[in-house]
Amino acid sequence: MLVRCLLPLLWALSAEADFFQFDSISNASTYYFNYIYCNIWEGECQPNQDDATQQVPTRDLWAGFPQDYISLLHQWYCSLGQCCESGDCRITNNITGLSRDLQTKLHGQHLVQSVVLKAIQGFINNPESNKPLTLSFHGWSGTGKNFVARIIADNLYRDGVKSECVRLFIAPFHFPHARLVDTYKGQLREAIRDMVLRCPQTLFIFDEAEKLHPGLIDAIKPYMDHYDNVDGVNYRRAIFLFLSNIGGATINDVALDFWHSGQNREDIGMEDLEHRLRSETMESQGGFAQSELMSGHLIDFFVPFLPLEYRHVKLCARDAYAARGLETDEATLDEVAKAMLYVPKEERLFSAQGCKSIPQRINFFLP
Repeated sequence: MLVRCLLPLLWALSAEADFFQFDSISNASTYYFNYIYCNIWEGECQPNQDDATQQVPTRDLWAGFPQDYISLLHQWYCSLGQCCESGDCRITNNITGLSRDLQTKLHGQHLVQSVVLKAIQGFINNPESNKPLTLSFHGWSGTGKNFVARIIADNLYRDGVKSECVRLFIAPFHFPHARLVDTYKGQLREAIRDMVLRCPQTLFIFDEAEKLHPGLIDAIKPYMDHYDNVDGVNYRRAIFLFLSNIGGATINDVALDFWHSGQNREDIGMEDLEHRLRSETMESQGGFAQSELMSGHLIDFFVPFLPLEYRHVKLCARDAYAARGLETDEATLDEVAKAMLYVPKEERLFSAQGCKSIPQRINFFLP
């Protein structure tokens, strides 16, 4: 009903009239009409960032226009969740929430909590960054790499991983055939370029990066380098995350050495792992390791995910129960944790699967 009432207003705004200075106001009215057409009537439309009719109108466009109409239109538009006080409404950059989630939802990863928070916060607080932020996550499966990527997306973007400013690439799924690498290169370049044009701050996640074909990452290497722009497009406000199992054994060896020497795992520092991860990554096989991204030193941080111990598995089980709104006790959490496989064989210290299967495993322990 409200839309029906507003349509005459929107059509009237698009008419030519000297009184209201419609050279500027017509863009605003067209924007709102486009929004109705694309999102309510679900018409076919392709937003263009360079088109003035696709840009959110600013207040100075409304000078001289009746205040009652402005208030009505603004109230309706905001009711659709499309307005905010400043910036792009799709981007939230909730650093407080990011810090809280890393501290309360992520277990056994003190290095990740520190490095990721500082890297993301520093990047966001520096709008004049000289390059995109590029992070490489390393560790065994189940230690939290995808989980942290999701936490980042949830706190930087209103719609999390579903945001049109976030794109996930899974190497074996999106780029399965070696013979089609040249085709993939063009598709990947186009996908990243189009998203950067649509969003002022973007997040690209490459899962199972060690399985990327040689040469594929080199196709987008210029987008992660120290350039003002590439073919007229500025990529400096993009964030690239590469997730891989490379270096998992090295990380586990360091953690085990600390345990054998009686030191706390919390005493493990980036200086104990990052240089080893960089070296092992460059020496490993695969397109990610052999890319110019590595030889050009364009990765800002190699982030190690430590293997998870029994106590961390219990915390994951607790969270899994809580996520379903279920209460549990210490005895049940112990049962869940004991059901996991632990390595090495002698020490049985680290969960071989991390916390990856916990949400499914608790089904076995439900009444």
